[in-house]
Amino acid sequence: MASAEPDQISNRRPLASRSTAWARFLSGVLIRSGVSANAISLISIVFAAAGAALLIWSPTAAGLIGVALCVQLRLLCNLLDGMVAIEGKRQSPVGGLYNEVPDRVADSLFIVALGYAIDMSWLGWAGALAAAITAYIRVLGGSFGLPQDFRGPLAKPHRMAVLTLACVLGAIEQPVWGSHWALMLAAWIIGVGSVVTCGTRLIAIARQLRTK
Repeated sequence: MASAEPDQISNRRPLASRSTAWARFLSGVLIRSGVSANAISLISIVFAAAGAALLIWSPTAAGLIGVALCVQLRLLCNLLDGMVAIEGKRQSPVGGLYNEVPDRVADSLFIVALGYAIDMSWLGWAGALAAAITAYIRVLGGSFGLPQDFRGPLAKPHRMAVLTLACVLGAIEQPVWGSHWALMLAAWIIGVGSVVTCGTRLIAIARQLRTK
């Protein structure tokens, strides 16, 4: 997150990894290098695009390991941009845009590509739409003056964990059986889980608005 607004700082996604020594070390290196949090946010799209390309055009064992790596690098950017912005005191007036828009683009690239990788493009597009709506509902709750709700069951970290695991399993499955059942299962889990997440967040927002 790269924002100057105090409420946006308080509404950061809770991540235990922020307090780890390796995360503090990497963010310190980036802060000293002078790189901006917004630039890190944009770099996450590069990793997502690379991973999406591998999913579509090279869903081999090596390609799927590459996708898993791209997913993790994308998440690493999502972690470090906020640490550089907040802990490094490099918030930007447009940081909120860089916090949200690259995330939505990266999510869509991965999930749409997943659909094409299993020859079910419609499922990829539907999953990407559902994932985007989960974020919309979260931000909508914030617009009502409520704390932004990052609950799952399939929030962004959970979606990317499912995709990473599917790629690792797929890297074993593909050369042995020549199939992509792990990827297909992941696509369904992400799509259905994102729809369920929309429901859980809407219910939580409605409950808070009634008692506000």
